[in-house]
Amino acid sequence: MTAPINILVVDDIEQNLVALEAVLAQPGIVLLKATSGAEALELLLTHEVALALLDVQMPEMDGFELAELIRGSARTRDIPLIFLTAATREPTYSFRGYEAGAVDFLFKPIDVKALNSKVDVFVQLFQQKRALSAQLDELKRSLHLNELFTAVLGHDLRTPLSVVMNGAMLLPMMSDHPKVMITAQRIESSAKRMARMVDQLLDLARIRSGTMELRVGMHDYLALAQSIVDEFDMPGQPARIRVSHVGELHAQCDAGLLSQVISNLLANALTHGEPGASVQLMLDGRSADHVELRVINRGILAPALLPTLFEPFHQSGEKRKTGQGLGLGLYTVDMFVKAHGGRVEVNSSETQGTVFTLYLPRQCEAGLHGVADSVVAQ
Repeated sequence: MTAPINILVVDDIEQNLVALEAVLAQPGIVLLKATSGAEALELLLTHEVALALLDVQMPEMDGFELAELIRGSARTRDIPLIFLTAATREPTYSFRGYEAGAVDFLFKPIDVKALNSKVDVFVQLFQQKRALSAQLDELKRSLHLNELFTAVLGHDLRTPLSVVMNGAMLLPMMSDHPKVMITAQRIESSAKRMARMVDQLLDLARIRSGTMELRVGMHDYLALAQSIVDEFDMPGQPARIRVSHVGELHAQCDAGLLSQVISNLLANALTHGEPGASVQLMLDGRSADHVELRVINRGILAPALLPTLFEPFHQSGEKRKTGQGLGLGLYTVDMFVKAHGGRVEVNSSETQGTVFTLYLPRQCEAGLHGVADSVVAQ
């Protein structure tokens, strides 16, 4: 059942209140009547009001003074106000009313059709506002349930996934048959890819809930980067990632999150770069207040992709076809860098290839960082 809509009517003459009630009476509308400004303020403390009709000339507190008090409260300042008056129509009188926050002036004797028409407009606006508010609340509940489901799903997938990975590592010990070796490698590769997807789901849940906690410490960016690069090295194959550095590279950061940022950028560069071409990882610590990290590959991004590159679940056509990843890698990169108080820039051209540049402050605060809705609202 739809809740009734309240309209506040304030007039110090009882007969005028009775007349307005008769004129405005319709299903779903409740008239809250007050004979003074003080009584009207009491009603506003306990009722949500779609519109207020205020008589201007009242003893003790006139309509202008009441309007100023209504506008002065955060709870009631958005209530539309219509002044009802039998006073002169001179402009200075109207100006004072509009300065007090009135949306309209009606002069007595009241034109009943005009009054009903104006009231109907504000009632419809209030109904729309109420419906939008209900939809927003429902969306928030749905988002919370989705995030909870994502977090639970990601957590519960880890146990069976670890069993699969352990089994893949044991298979070569049980048989040296070439087909067994190949199958074990495929299982292990797929399981690792799935593990990265689970990590991204958990990261997304933390980001969206705004409860991502930084564990800040002083770390060597070069050592962190080199450890990630070593993970990409394939035995018996030339290194595809070249690391260069300059300046002082010790700075505060969350080592786990920064490692994931570097890993995501390198994996992205290796996947989408020019086949066979190396990827450059450059660290620049010459600035006193920040460290720059650049990942460069010879691939070129289409200009149409750049505006949505850091959006969640964004995937190129190739990744959609092959099913590689969830499209959360660059989104988490952007969020993790922002959580450190830094920023990410990307440039792509035929002359320089694609360059991701991270600017990370040397000092960052530990604790909870609500980066989610400041950005998810994006």
